[in-house]
Amino acid sequence: VSGSNTLRAWSWWFPAGVSPPPDCLCLPLTAGGRDAATVGEMSDAAATGRRTDTVIDTIEQLEALYGDPVPTAITKEVDRLVPLHRRFIEMSPFVVVSTSGEGGLDCSPRGDPAGLVTVIDDRTLHLPDRRGNNRLDTLRNIVSDPRIGLLFLIPGIGVTLRVNGRARLLVDDELRQRYAMGDKPPTLVIEIAIDTVYTQCPKALIRSRLWSDDARRSHDGSDPVPTVGQIMEQITNGEFDADEYDRTYPQRVADTIY
Repeated sequence: VSGSNTLRAWSWWFPAGVSPPPDCLCLPLTAGGRDAATVGEMSDAAATGRRTDTVIDTIEQLEALYGDPVPTAITKEVDRLVPLHRRFIEMSPFVVVSTSGEGGLDCSPRGDPAGLVTVIDDRTLHLPDRRGNNRLDTLRNIVSDPRIGLLFLIPGIGVTLRVNGRARLLVDDELRQRYAMGDKPPTLVIEIAIDTVYTQCPKALIRSRLWSDDARRSHDGSDPVPTVGQIMEQITNGEFDADEYDRTYPQRVADTIY
């Protein structure tokens, strides 16, 4: 993409020894990732507060900016599961669930041992709704708007699997017992009627180094990740007891996981 006020080259970064996937469009960068003129324009804009970008507000502008999709990105979107899609879902212990409703958008993580989502047939999935915080953001949205998006991840694997469809909430007792963990059945089961299935290439996970051991962070050390208790303490201007909350949290999770 070139132009006086746009970034003139894009590139995907891959670690040594890792080749781009076949559906990855990779373009060479100039030295330093941007040419001197573009860097100068960006620096001037930062110093003066002047905008150098434009707003894309039509599909035609957007498509002209990016060009045609990579052919395999079109081919691999289908309206049902093939057997290898099913295998991927059965191996996944984690899915991100996206919904939309009268209260707005929601994107929630769901996890269980591998196979947390059950494949009923090539157009139907079941996701047990495990114990949570009772905000019900996902479930409220499904009641008002059945559209749903699922993103499946498998630890150590860069490829992800996207499923879009329509959901409904089932409370049949026999169905709930089928998905019980020990003596703890889910409150309900989310049934998803599949509209589209798509395997997502691993560029995002490669760039983020998500599964790399040396990219792991913790709540301890010289540059710790903030804890929930610490964030709550800041939200309440010190009225919340972060130390007590964080100290007792592991036991609360163990007591309420299912």
